[in-house]
Amino acid sequence: MTRLMMAATPATRAPADPALRARLQAAIVFVLLLWPMLVYSEFKPWLLLDAQSLVATRRFLAQFLHPAYDAEFLRMVLINTWQTVAMASAGLTLALLGAIPATLIVTERLSISRLGTGRTRAAAALLRQAVRALLVLLRSVPELVWALLFVRVIGLGPTAGVLAIALTYSGMLGKVYAEILESSDAHATDTLLASGSGRLGALLFGALPEAASELVSYTVYRWECAIRGSAVMGFVGAGGLGQRMDESTRNMAGGEVATMLIVFVLLVALADLVSKMLRRRLA
Repeated sequence: MTRLMMAATPATRAPADPALRARLQAAIVFVLLLWPMLVYSEFKPWLLLDAQSLVATRRFLAQFLHPAYDAEFLRMVLINTWQTVAMASAGLTLALLGAIPATLIVTERLSISRLGTGRTRAAAALLRQAVRALLVLLRSVPELVWALLFVRVIGLGPTAGVLAIALTYSGMLGKVYAEILESSDAHATDTLLASGSGRLGALLFGALPEAASELVSYTVYRWECAIRGSAVMGFVGAGGLGQRMDESTRNMAGGEVATMLIVFVLLVALADLVSKMLRRRLA
């Protein structure tokens, strides 16, 4: 009887996806936008299968799978790794010296003139917009471009990389620091400002305790990015491990490149470990 009833009952259909048409339209728009971008960027991945490219790739990979580990080369890698870390750390420190005062100026939550009326004075608003424009300018120019300019001005060496990181990252840090402080709880900051505290005191004792973990996490992340940026800037003559990697790549020394890439992976892993330890202590 039950089987007869089940046979008589029409099979239940799965409900139609109400968002299917929207997904199809979004996919079509995505393809229509992506295709001209691929065309104008001259994206030709089939060139990798060219006979000459395959021969060069095979020769490079044959050495790449056997990292170099002779004592003299490892000593050179160690020295240049330390130079890369020092370049990234010095550049980030200089960036902080510019980003922290800029954060004090552009963060509206730390504005004393808005207390009571809720509006800032015209002069303060003008200064804030000028500093924001400066931060936009600094972070709009990639550190690689700054490095190229400084290499032309002061010559080859890590100094160009330090200055390039300092300029670009001061713009990045100032913007993100201000956004983090703006999105944090404003009660402690407003109370301190209303009690007569200055902007620096409100930042140190009001805003920072609320946003310290996020600020530290982003700063360590930027330090990690600065290490990678230092390697890239080495290709334009800014010193460090990147410059040695450029020389090894030009000579098709795959084993040396493999060793230096392993060092970069270890550096990024170390930065991630430092970030976790600092966040745990601030939690």
